[in-house]
Parts: sequence; structure tokens; C-alpha cells
Amino acid sequence: MDTLVKENPDAPEGFFESEAAGLRWLAEATEGGGARVVAVIDVSPAHIELERIHAARPTPEMARAFGAALARTHDAGADAFGAPPRGWQGPGFIGKRRQLYATETRWGLFYARERVLPFLEIAEQAGSVTATEARSIRAACELVARGEFDDDQPPARIHGDLWNGNLLWDEAGGVLIDPAAHGGHRETDLAMLALFGAPHLGDIVAGYESVHPLVEGWRERIPVHQLHPLAVHAAGYGRGYGVELADAARRTLALRGR
Repeated sequence: MDTLVKENPDAPEGFFESEAAGLRWLAEATEGGGARVVAVIDVSPAHIELERIHAARPTPEMARAFGAALARTHDAGADAFGAPPRGWQGPGFIGKRRQLYATETRWGLFYARERVLPFLEIAEQAGSVTATEARSIRAACELVARGEFDDDQPPARIHGDLWNGNLLWDEAGGVLIDPAAHGGHRETDLAMLALFGAPHLGDIVAGYESVHPLVEGWRERIPVHQLHPLAVHAAGYGRGYGVELADAARRTLALRGR
């Protein structure tokens, strides 16, 4: 098998092991029709060796098949909102930044507390958001934490960092890489795909809903689920993402009571 090795002798403790745990947890769903996941060949504190994916151009048919598979991965479930991959007791990461796990019964409380506010604080310190914008973002987080967007959906087994670059395509279809896997809300992965322009997104959604129809109004809630990735990017990539984060917060607040 052709492989790819990522190495960093100075990687934070648990960094590569966390990636491997997330990939293997997501891959548990593949046998039941879940999304394909890049295979982990070997892992150590300083490296991870993965199956190499040979790129191909995605088609609408491949996108629909991936969407259906992603729904089945989500349906595989998790122990709680914020739960780590089963059996993993180390740290969590998104990119190179640490983020905490949790064991909550309510999605909104976990999401606001562990996925948005910690990165907002970093973004404020970096000057990526103004004081006025930060107040709006915190108000949006309060709305989320109170359960305004909670529903009766159980914790989903989500990728957690599903931007376009972490969805590869080969001749057989879509393949997941580089997750921040945890128990979350199924709309979060779809909102991330929308944020950075996944190819054939409409077909991905159509395939998804052929397996698991989404709760009415999910498109309106996309800004809610984009608060996390925008906060992460505002923390590390500057003012432009801070402006987008503030806009997502305003759109979240506009959904109050709907």
C-alpha cells in the first residue's frame, strides 16, 4: 500500500495519537455503510503513517454517495455531546489547537462552552474581533447554551473539522481525513462543508437526506454551526475571520424564537 507519513518531533503530547483515535472511531461506521476514512498504518508521538489517497475529480454521483455515507457515520452515534472517540482518554485538537471534550446531554451547552467561547477569547487577544463584536458573539453563545437550537436528535458521530480540504476524493468516492472527531450535532459537519465550498454540496445534502432527513430549518441554522470554525480561524488567521464570526453571531441572534 502506498502511504503518507506526517512527522513532527515537537508535536504536542497526544497530537498524532488523537488523530489516529478519531480516524479509527469514524472508520468503525464504514462497515455499516458509513463514509470511507483514510486508513491508519502506524502512529507514534512524533508521526502518523496513513494510506495515501490518489486524487480524482468528484462527480455528482460520488457526492450523493458520500452524503448518504456521511449520514450513516453520524447515525453510528456517540456517548454524549462532546464525547471523545470511544476509548480515547487523551487531549483533543482542531488543527494544531487544543480543544476540550465533554459529556453533556445538551448540545447547545457543550457547543457554546467548549467549541466557541475558548477560541473567541484567543481571537479577542489577537485583535481579530472588536469589543462590540465580542459582545454580540457572547450573546449568540448564551442563546445557543440556553438550548434555543437543541432538538431531539441524539449525539452524532461527527468528523468535527469537515472543511473541503479534509474531504478527499479518489476514483471510488469521498474519503475523510484529519478529523476533530467527537459527539456532536449532525448539522455541524454540513455547515462546515458549506463554509468553505465543498464541490457538489447540493448533491451531498441530497444523498444525506436520502438516509437521514434533516430537521426543518437546518439551512437557516447554518450560521449557528459555523460559529465554531469561524472562531477557530479568527483565533489564528486574522481580522477577516473575526468579521465573518461576528456576522454569523448576528445571524444566529436573528433566529431567536423561530
